[in-house]
Amino acid sequence: MKQWNEIFKKHGKVFIEPQEDMPEIAKIFKKNKTKKVLDLGCGTGRHLVFFAQKGFEVYGFDVAEDGIKIAKVWLKKEGRKADFKIGSIYKKLPYPDIFFDAVISTNTIHHGKIEDIRKTIMEIKRILKPGGFIFITMRKRRIRKYDPKNQIIEKYGMQKSTYKMIAPRTYMPIDGGEKGLIHYLFDKKQIKKEFNGFRINKLWTSLDGRHYCILGKRAIL
Repeated sequence: MKQWNEIFKKHGKVFIEPQEDMPEIAKIFKKNKTKKVLDLGCGTGRHLVFFAQKGFEVYGFDVAEDGIKIAKVWLKKEGRKADFKIGSIYKKLPYPDIFFDAVISTNTIHHGKIEDIRKTIMEIKRILKPGGFIFITMRKRRIRKYDPKNQIIEKYGMQKSTYKMIAPRTYMPIDGGEKGLIHYLFDKKQIKKEFNGFRINKLWTSLDGRHYCILGKRAIL
């Protein structure tokens, strides 16, 4: 995942505005007395700043040390604070069982092979309180065209990216800013299967058409 450090070094914050659904998600969290929120794959901190400004206790976890450095400066400038940790989301997360009231993760978890993604989903379940919320976005399967070299060409607006298939549903860009970064592409049926330890309240497509958005709760045993 060293690509993200390079991206943050070169471009800085990259993402500044919160994902379009976050204002509504924050309202739902407030209504349900949610306090501790983990942003898994927090990057440079756009959602940490957003939730901290609304009075939540925020925690940020990311593999990119340079992204976290930017997030710390941003939060300090806003007069806010967060608890940060650095590491891979595909390994055991450094938090106790049933610790968080909510876990959010945007455009992050799908950057791995399915066996690693499953580990992450189990870790989210472990650290989340029963009845705690998840809001997660996953890359949507929307393949446009195959070429004879088992590569996929996908168009998004004026941009065109070429991906190489490395496993079922698993692709790696061979050009562009995310070159070499694994993408696992989901459909609704598989999301429901992989998140079977959660009650999915709502599942919809993001405004850009590229991601599924999942709002759910950890099942109460």
